[in-house]
Amino acid sequence: MTDETQEIRHDEESLAAIANLPKVELHLHHEGAAPPEFIRRLGEEKSIRLDGVFDADGGYAFSGFERFLRTYEAATAVLKSPEDFHRLTLALLEQSAENGVVYTESFLSPDFCGGGDISAWQDYLAAIREAAEIAERDMGVTLRGVVTCVRHFGPDQARRAARCAAETAGDFITGFGMGGDENQGALKDFAWSFDMAREAGLQLTVHAGEWRGPAEVASAVDDLRVARIGHGVRAAEDPALVEQLAEAGICLEVCPGSNVALGVYKRLADHPIARLRRAGVPVTVSTDDPPFFHTTMRDEYVNLARCFGWHAEDFTTLNRTALAHAFCDETTRAAIAKRLDTQ
Repeated sequence: MTDETQEIRHDEESLAAIANLPKVELHLHHEGAAPPEFIRRLGEEKSIRLDGVFDADGGYAFSGFERFLRTYEAATAVLKSPEDFHRLTLALLEQSAENGVVYTESFLSPDFCGGGDISAWQDYLAAIREAAEIAERDMGVTLRGVVTCVRHFGPDQARRAARCAAETAGDFITGFGMGGDENQGALKDFAWSFDMAREAGLQLTVHAGEWRGPAEVASAVDDLRVARIGHGVRAAEDPALVEQLAEAGICLEVCPGSNVALGVYKRLADHPIARLRRAGVPVTVSTDDPPFFHTTMRDEYVNLARCFGWHAEDFTTLNRTALAHAFCDETTRAAIAKRLDTQ
């Protein structure tokens, strides 16, 4: 046990209550949430070979972050049409609903939905939105989209994604961000794209402080002026930066299971989420790419409860924090707040 963990034993009833809480998730990659069996079936339908994508148990095969990115892009190669993304959206929202998620934001990349062409992107987006409306009606989970550029595709391609985001900003596309390989390039090189998205009224987030250290989180704040940071956990290495994040109310989209699966931290007990939370940084809990990392939102909650001694009240607070920082309109926020308060 480390200083971050507590010797508190939950009984099965209390763990079940925690697992069954209604949840808000802010950091979910649309393609990365695709169940392996969904990708395999789609590949078979299209006669696309997926050599090396799956392991012997049928899950996604990778070891380390770079191999993860290659497997991710190989798996998404079977997603070739708006209809494919309609089916994918229903599949991932079914998983969310099964885990008690009542509101989620997913990262949508025009690079994977029409190659950055605005007309094609609009067709993909229409299919995704139609599926989201079905899921909200039938499953009770609300989806909003955060358009993301891909860092390792470079600043020029990011501008195309930003244009797609700006053209479709509204009540469904509510945010803009960036994922991909954090070790490529500098955040300031993408400032033009983030400025365009901001001018279109979109709220901003960016992946930073997962693989690079605190300076990358500081760059996200200073160079891109984001409201949220995906991961951001390496900020914990700089007390002054932690204080800055807390004072500014910049929210971290923390994905503990992902961080452990990819080796950012060896064990959940080493993860700084509890320390960041105690320091007053707004932290939330998400799954990132759940089938890749063999996790679910229920798993995340139960594992955090066991490791850090958190109770239902802690997770209720985390969900309220997530909703306060969600990229949605106030009408949606109020509706989701009622669902958090009544269950």
